[in-house]
Parts: sequence; C-alpha cells; structure tokens
Amino acid sequence: MTAAPFALVLVTVLTAAVNVAIATADLAGARFVIANSAQVGVPRSWLPWLAALKLAGAAGLLLGVFVTALRPLGVAAACGLVLFYLGAIAFHLRARVLHNLAFPAFYLATATTSLTLTATS
Repeated sequence: MTAAPFALVLVTVLTAAVNVAIATADLAGARFVIANSAQVGVPRSWLPWLAALKLAGAAGLLLGVFVTALRPLGVAAACGLVLFYLGAIAFHLRARVLHNLAFPAFYLATATTSLTLTATS
C-alpha cells in the first residue's frame, strides 16, 4: 500500500468512526447533544434525522474506499458530510454559540480531508 492509499484509508476510517460516534450520541439523546442542539436552535425532533445523515455519510465513505467501483459513492458521501458540517457551523454562528465551534469544525476538517483524498485517488 502506497502513502496515498494508506492516508485515504486512515482518514476515511477516522471520519467514518467520528461520525458513527456522534450519530450514536444523537440517537442516545446524550445530555451534551441535547444541550448543544437547544443552544443552536435545532429541535430535538431533528436529531434522529441528523444522525441518519451522519450514518449514511459514514457508510458511503467506507463503501467508497473499500469497494473501488463505489468510489463515486465515497465522493458523494464526503460531499454530503462537508455540506452537513458547513450547515452545523452556520447554525452555531447564527446563534452566536462559539464556545464549542471546534467540534463541528473538526468534523468538517475530517470530511473535507476525506473528500480531497477520495476525489484525487
């Protein structure tokens, strides 16, 4: 395995893992998720749908990296996650909730890196 494919696999697996983790917290109704959602103006009823989007993105990323024929799916999933986290950052900025902006920014960075590596591989 060369450096580029190794980096692709590593970053994609990391991106998928963090999205599965936060989606699990969304579905479990973790206290920090409920509090953050309320602060930025996201209704609690949206959480299962947002979790489903994160899980779909994670699944698409993994299928795209491990099944060569599905690489376009991986690109689409990475694009979706980038847009998702841009939206999350917009919600934070709109509500002026900046104290925890690093979290969606981190998720955006992993998704953007996955998109770049997937699209260029």
